[in-house]
Amino acid sequence: MARNRNNNRRITTPQSLNAYVKGICDIMRRSNCAGALQYVPELTWMLFLRILDEKEERELERAQAVGAEFQPSLDYPYRWRDWAAPEGKKRQELEVGTFGGFMSFVDGDLIPTSQAQRQDGSYCSSEGNQPSLFFRRKDKD
Repeated sequence: MARNRNNNRRITTPQSLNAYVKGICDIMRRSNCAGALQYVPELTWMLFLRILDEKEERELERAQAVGAEFQPSLDYPYRWRDWAAPEGKKRQELEVGTFGGFMSFVDGDLIPTSQAQRQDGSYCSSEGNQPSLFFRRKDKD
């Protein structure tokens, strides 16, 4: 039976965010994840990317309305709308590609690129703020 996947819904209230995160956590638990530490960093990062993309869409609309130039924090194919949204060009390419192509892109290209941009300081919001993200848990020596 087909399910209606509405991945373009906006999270507008704390309650809708809580329900969204709980649904994702339920899926992760059913997927035999050992515990929250295994998926919370990635979940946090993905939610940040989605929020960043929505924010930058609004900033782009404002800039276009006044004829100003706008430079997004992330370029294609690293924006949420490119690789995660159902209608995203990169996502469609990955879905028709080889099995495992989506995860290969995320683990082998998206995460390393985002980490590199964070480390060299080239990854900033339009206000000039550099987000403090964590991608993979690193154990202390």
